[in-house]
Order: sequence, then C-alpha cells, then structure tokens
Amino acid sequence: MSQHNKPLIIGVSGASGLIYAVRALKFLLAADYEIELVASKSTYMVWQAEQEIRMPAEPLQQEQFWREQAGVAHSGKLRCHSWSDVGANIASGSFRTVGMIVIPCSMSTVAKLAGGLSSDLLERAADVQLKEGRKLVIVPRETPFSLIHLRNLTTLAETGVRIVPAIPAWYHNPQTIEDLVDFVVARTLDQLDIDCVPLRRWEGGKRNS
Repeated sequence: MSQHNKPLIIGVSGASGLIYAVRALKFLLAADYEIELVASKSTYMVWQAEQEIRMPAEPLQQEQFWREQAGVAHSGKLRCHSWSDVGANIASGSFRTVGMIVIPCSMSTVAKLAGGLSSDLLERAADVQLKEGRKLVIVPRETPFSLIHLRNLTTLAETGVRIVPAIPAWYHNPQTIEDLVDFVVARTLDQLDIDCVPLRRWEGGKRNS
C-alpha cells in the first residue's frame, strides 16, 4: 500500500529521451508513490529506435517492463494504461490525483495540449488536469525551438502548466549521464513538491548533499 494518498499520473510521449521517464519512475516507486502511467503510441517506436527494445502493449506486461527498466521490482504501486483506452480512470475529472507529468514531452503533444485536442489517453488525461485546475508539468525534449513551439509552450504556461526543459545543470558536479538526467527529474518533481531524488542543491556557492 502506498504511503501517499493520491496517485500521480506519468505520461510518456514519443520524444527522444525515455531515460527521463525511467529515472523518474525509479525514484517515485522507490519512494512508495502510486503511479498511473500512460505511454503514447509513438513511444513504442522510440523504445525500438533508441534501445532496440520492444515495449509490450498489454498493460500488465507493460507494468513489469517499466519496473524492469527502472530497476524497482516491488516498491510503490504502478498501473499502466493503453494509449487508446480513453475510458480509463485517468480520463475522468472525478478520479483525483496529485497531478501529472509528461516526461519526455514531444512538440506534437505540446501542440495538441495547447489546442485543446485529445486524440489519445495521454492527451485526455493532461486535458483533465487543466480543466480541473490540477498541476501539470511537462518536460519538452526538442532543440532548437521554432516560433510555433515557443507560442504553444507560452499558451500552456499561460494556463498554469509548469514547463521544465530537459536542460541539466553543472554546479552539482555531474559524473555520469544519470547524474545529468536526475537533475532534470528532480527539478520536475520539485514542481509537485515531491522530493525523492538525491540531489546536491545550490546553496550560495557551496554544494550540499
């Protein structure tokens, strides 16, 4: 049983950088959070392209897949949903959550959210967070941004969406790729007042573990 009262939704879109989702899951599950996860249709192709790994489509198998990728076998609670299941619990505003993170977030997803479109469960779940006034955090993974991208991101920011670009810092003296990724994950979770990632935070010129 999770020690946290309401679940957190994680959306994984078809942007490059699935390691961000994997590391977020690792820390959240280890901290005993309850996670509702939905991956977009294009995420399957990105797994194949980046890791030559086939992500299963069946929700129960997908739960095991994500746990294996995150290296967390039993802690927390994880429920996966099919991208096409628009009748899932997270598609309804009556299903209470602490909010939602889309990590990584493609520019296609950004555009659809900015336009109020809901063509799959990920987009519908994010739209629900907006209409219910809950926290929505996105981690866009694109460079450079076009003017269209920036206008769509501005539209989302004006509605209260927190935008955390996948840009690492260096003051914490990163030694590995995971250190760089974990900084972005930690700052993303900060937007929801979740502190479960070991991070050396800035303290006026000196590092603190």
